[in-house]
Amino acid sequence: MGVDSLGYVAFNVSKLDEWRALLEKVFGMEPRPRGDGAIDYRIDSYHHRLTLVPSDSDSVTVIGWEVATVAKLEATVDALRKRQVVVTAETAALCDERKVKQLYSFTCPMIGNRQELYFGPLVSNTPFTPSRGISGYKTGALGLGHVVYWVDDLSASVKFYEEVMGFAVSDYIAWDDNDAVFLHCNPRHHTLALMKADPGPAGELMHLLVEAQSLDDVGYGYDLVRDMGIPVMIEPGKHSNDHMQSFYLQTPSGFWMEYGFGGREIGPDWEIRNYDAPMLWGHRFVGA
Repeated sequence: MGVDSLGYVAFNVSKLDEWRALLEKVFGMEPRPRGDGAIDYRIDSYHHRLTLVPSDSDSVTVIGWEVATVAKLEATVDALRKRQVVVTAETAALCDERKVKQLYSFTCPMIGNRQELYFGPLVSNTPFTPSRGISGYKTGALGLGHVVYWVDDLSASVKFYEEVMGFAVSDYIAWDDNDAVFLHCNPRHHTLALMKADPGPAGELMHLLVEAQSLDDVGYGYDLVRDMGIPVMIEPGKHSNDHMQSFYLQTPSGFWMEYGFGGREIGPDWEIRNYDAPMLWGHRFVGA
């Protein structure tokens, strides 16, 4: 039972051209336009990891969790239904759109967003072709990256993701009245982090991380962001818990993306700790 990685994320976006410039010129993602106006984006061997859907408003369309086997997929669906969560077996048409073999959807009772569980992602037999010169992304069994959400009931949300979705706590950070819990479902330090809904509104995405294979990719990306006038929200720095070296930018939809390198991985001797600050150095809020 439980998920194995963050597989994909889709966004409804009102500023498609600005999003395209961000994903292609800064992050070097490979666009795969669809016939319906949406654009899938590739960053590794998978058909896609991100999707932009043109819209009049901005929101997270869906978070997709990959499950390694059909048996684990069915067990996780059963665990959700035992919690009275309505889970829908999706159509062949949606499976084709997502490029997966089997797919279920539900509304997360803790975050309130649409989530999907899937098995059998489509893998391309041609190499990833970045739209700028980058070394690529740290994905594979670690998945797309991580997402961070604001929640109303932090302890109940952590319990749900541990008991139903198969996550385990990596560590905690408490600072300036902000409590954050970091959870893993594979060796990536955290695939999900949950924060008490203050100052952020409950159910809102705080940020999505993608992890580069090279610190130079991140550094050059930072220069591009500054040159293009994209708002930088947190300056480059290094985190106290996962040691990720990164910076944060504001997307055209308002939430943030973190571009990082060098995150620690969870091993058999991992010790859960409670940190009093999120940074070892840098990571200063712009304007602070």
